Amino acid sequence: MAPPTLVTKLVLSAFFVLQICAFASARRTSSMAKRHQQWMTGFGRSYKDAEEKAHRFKIFKANAAFIDTFNAGENCSHTLAINEFADLTHEEFMSTRTGAMVGMESLRTSSAFMYAEADDDDIPDSVDWRARGAVTQVKNQGQCGSCWAFSAVAATEGINQLTTGDLVSLSEQELIDCDNTQSQGCHGGYPDKAFQYIADNDGLSPDSDYIYEATDGSCSPERATSRAGKISGYENVPANDEAALMKAVANQPVSVVIDAGGAGFRFHNSGVFTGECGTEMNHAVTVVGYGESSDGIKYWLVKNSWGTGWGEDGYVRIQRESGNVEGLCGIAKWASYPVA
Repeated sequence: MAPPTLVTKLVLSAFFVLQICAFASARRTSSMAKRHQQWMTGFGRSYKDAEEKAHRFKIFKANAAFIDTFNAGENCSHTLAINEFADLTHEEFMSTRTGAMVGMESLRTSSAFMYAEADDDDIPDSVDWRARGAVTQVKNQGQCGSCWAFSAVAATEGINQLTTGDLVSLSEQELIDCDNTQSQGCHGGYPDKAFQYIADNDGLSPDSDYIYEATDGSCSPERATSRAGKISGYENVPANDEAALMKAVANQPVSVVIDAGGAGFRFHNSGVFTGECGTEMNHAVTVVGYGESSDGIKYWLVKNSWGTGWGEDGYVRIQRESGNVEGLCGIAKWASYPVA
């Protein structure tokens, strides 16, 4: 038999390389499929048929690869993790888990800002309103664009505790059902308009009376007989001014609107978030403190409404003094707070 020619050797070599690559790809796909199945079991997820499962697996695989690549990179200020949102596209996630609206009137510098004259020397270096008993448990808005209600409620719960000494968990569902003059329930709303509703209606119901249902409903006065969290109105923090925001947060929890659409934000796991985000204001959250991390990064302590499985038990520390005039993710752009 004649010895193999150089061409034959090259063909065989290429063939074996392709076989090895195909084997490695199959192993990766198998490993990812196992991760997806484990994720489904862990989050109790099921699909109606094989076609939907294949579609969701494709999305899961892309999201998992993004998370793995990010965590293997050089950014060490924060990490990402696979969470309950891992089989959703970016568009699906944003359409169901955000929901803040902002109007041109919110751009104004508030004519009233009670903390304007606060002495900088009297502002503490760090604040955590959780430690002072002014923050209720992390809640979950579910597949309802009601973040605006959760943000306003958390700020109202805070000022109510600071003025009365009682921490009462208030009803987001009442706002979704009843504050419908400008807000649109699960289709989005305005945190500042929510404050006005609370002021005009002698407070809110406790959420134990007006239970959250994560869906639009009819206003039910019979469920709103008990009132708590009474406020007189609200004020806006001067726009694009982190120093002013710091003065406000030093005195009470503050509602803010951020851009939650940046790469990786929905998969945030731990550390101070310093990642990509713009100022497409779409998600309302509540600043419940600020401080500086052990590695020297100043941050805002933010309570979210995506459950405790997201971020740091439902919270995120967003970089403070990032160099952006609006603050990272626009956190200083649309801030407001209730007035007792």
